[in-house]
Amino acid sequence: VQLQASGGGLVQSGGSLRLSCVAAGTTLDYHAIAWFRQAPGKEREGVLCINIDGETTYYTDSVKGRFTISRDKAKKTVYLQMYTMRPEDTAVYHCSTITPVADSCHGYFGSWGQGTLVTVSS
Repeated sequence: VQLQASGGGLVQSGGSLRLSCVAAGTTLDYHAIAWFRQAPGKEREGVLCINIDGETTYYTDSVKGRFTISRDKAKKTVYLQMYTMRPEDTAVYHCSTITPVADSCHGYFGSWGQGTLVTVSS
């Protein structure tokens, strides 16, 4: 599954942004989809994930209460909605499948494509 993230940009601290994740030529209905991010000079950090039942798993407490994830099956799209953003949220964000169990958020990042840059100014 080849995924593509989009929707990044520059936002002020406290602002909001919504990222989108689509898969070329296929549906995401049977895949858990996660978002991870990587800031310059830092290691990859898992953010959150949605399973095929629509349940959310947070990989980091730093976004709880600020980020949500959802899927629109008709549009074959998974969204990452970010609120009350902070400068430390600045990173390239990627959406990814999960392996080895495709419909669960518990595993490893499997397949992802080009990310989208999010910059939060203070």
